[in-house]
Amino acid sequence: MESVAVKRAMFEDVTLISQITEAGEILSKALGSGGRAYLMGNGGSAADAQHIAAELVGRYKMERRGLPVIALTANTSCLTAIGNDYSYDAVFSRQVEALAEEADVAIGISTSGNSRNVLLALEAARSNGARTIALTGRSGGQVRAAAELCLCVPSDDTPRIQEAHILIGHILSEIVERELFGGVQIQ
Repeated sequence: MESVAVKRAMFEDVTLISQITEAGEILSKALGSGGRAYLMGNGGSAADAQHIAAELVGRYKMERRGLPVIALTANTSCLTAIGNDYSYDAVFSRQVEALAEEADVAIGISTSGNSRNVLLALEAARSNGARTIALTGRSGGQVRAAAELCLCVPSDDTPRIQEAHILIGHILSEIVERELFGGVQIQ
């Protein structure tokens, strides 16, 4: 029941719904104009980053070309080399520094909003001129200030926040497919 209550609260929050729509537009514009999207997070949020990337690279509901979306959590050689040579705090920011450009968007996922490696990656993305979006819990934590747009799920409970993040990821995927492709839905 808590999961339903959090999702109900999300959909009753006009500001959050507007922000999700705006995030979908930012992502669509970036991907539609030759940019890329980079997603990152830790633990369950790393899995969420990979899940959302897979929906956009593969397909969500429409048959269409794949989109250039990369989960920065998936390259174990980068993660371990950067973590070893610099620190775990740099595992995403170093990749963003190397890859992100003005046409791109970086999406940081952190239930607490206080994951230092996500915070530093969003700051690096902004330094490179990329757009930045964060998915967090209620407070937004420290990443709130680093992101151009922070989608704060109205909960402090990590499992409920993660469930909402995947819902948001699916909504973003649907917006992108609709905006860029129109197309025929797969039944």
